[in-house]
Amino acid sequence: MDDVEKWCPEPLWLLAQPLLPEAPQRHQGGGRRRLDDRVVLAAILYVLQTGCAWSALPASFGVSAPTAHRRFTEWVETEVFARLHQAVLDLLGSAGAIDWSRASVDGMHVRAVKGGT
Repeated sequence: MDDVEKWCPEPLWLLAQPLLPEAPQRHQGGGRRRLDDRVVLAAILYVLQTGCAWSALPASFGVSAPTAHRRFTEWVETEVFARLHQAVLDLLGSAGAIDWSRASVDGMHVRAVKGGT
């Protein structure tokens, strides 16, 4: 099994692909061809799941650490991962595959400044 299929299996890719923004168009042409989104997503998921540093991304992915990190930043800014998380929860929820007895709620309290409520 190659790294891409291991870290971004087909069912996950089918959920993620429609959530990804369109690749920016180059007005002057030239430059390097943009790497395949699935390959980059697999590399990002590897870093997120293993907790390794971006610089420790294995060469077997075929994605440089700066490219993976840049695409990660782009996708965080466009809320791809938040929407992917919601899509996975929706899918699992509709299949009855979420054990709500093990769920927890996390909250954060922030002091209201200047007399705010």
